[in-house]
Amino acid sequence: MRYKNCEEDFIYKCKICPRNCQTDRTRNAGYCGAMDKLKAARAALHFWEEPCLSGTSGSGTVFFSGCPMHCVFCQNQEIANGQGGKEITVERLAEIFLELQAQSANNINLVTAGHFIPMVAEALRIAKANGLVIPVVFNSSGYESVESLKVLDGLVDVYLPDFKYWEEETAKCYSNAPDYPAVAKAAIAEMVRQVGEPVFASKKEWMTGHAKKDGICQETRQDEVLLVKGMIVRHLILPGHTKESKAILQYLLEAYGKQIYISIMNQYTPMPGIAERGFPELNRKVTRREYEKVIDYAIELGLEQGFVQEGETAKESFIPAFDGEGV
Repeated sequence: MRYKNCEEDFIYKCKICPRNCQTDRTRNAGYCGAMDKLKAARAALHFWEEPCLSGTSGSGTVFFSGCPMHCVFCQNQEIANGQGGKEITVERLAEIFLELQAQSANNINLVTAGHFIPMVAEALRIAKANGLVIPVVFNSSGYESVESLKVLDGLVDVYLPDFKYWEEETAKCYSNAPDYPAVAKAAIAEMVRQVGEPVFASKKEWMTGHAKKDGICQETRQDEVLLVKGMIVRHLILPGHTKESKAILQYLLEAYGKQIYISIMNQYTPMPGIAERGFPELNRKVTRREYEKVIDYAIELGLEQGFVQEGETAKESFIPAFDGEGV
């Protein structure tokens, strides 16, 4: 299968992600665990994103199978290796987008879709031609190729990348990706170039083409104010790594200021067996003190456009059932 606006070797000699594994995905799975067929494990309303994305109606989230990162602490290991999920066509994916819109989703939320960019882009074109009007969110690890991201230019409204690691050594240890810091910086720059400064609007305003620039994510009696264009960079604090967290926040604020929002997350949850696999330092939750140190530092830096998590969110379940719902 050929995909519009993409070179043939995106799939036949795969270079979609920064791994640049050059696998012929029509014959074998790439580093991401995926072949040339789309695979998704769930498509449903999701209520665990930032408030201005989930709102009260939920985010129309599609969880894709496979991932180029393979972080040792991954909470979605059930599908990240590419084994779980169901094969679907590009046309079916476009239908799923429209079905989520019909369920009153605030947006289409593409979770870990980077290794399927050519197919996802085509599905978005089909869906938009058939009435998709809600914003499209690209929910990413931050480990994306700038060349591949350019395929999404004009198709994605909101970018939601992680910035996981500041140190190459940490990125190598936990994700076998020492180039992660440099790749994430370049990817985030491209994402900001595409979507620009944050735009907030009610769903009604967005769907009628009257979005308002700037503003605070909040609810009104008339309608919810949602992020409909722009960028939120997420950072998950890892136990014992607050120094890296501070460096990431300082970089983002100095580089982008009020062009982006930053979400500082404390929900790290140690997965069973991580100590036995050689990472005992990750076999605990982030302490309240660690989280407060990072938040206090962000405030000292002047962070105003951000999200924090209250309480012991690591006890809550952010992992849905990957049971094929909606696929």
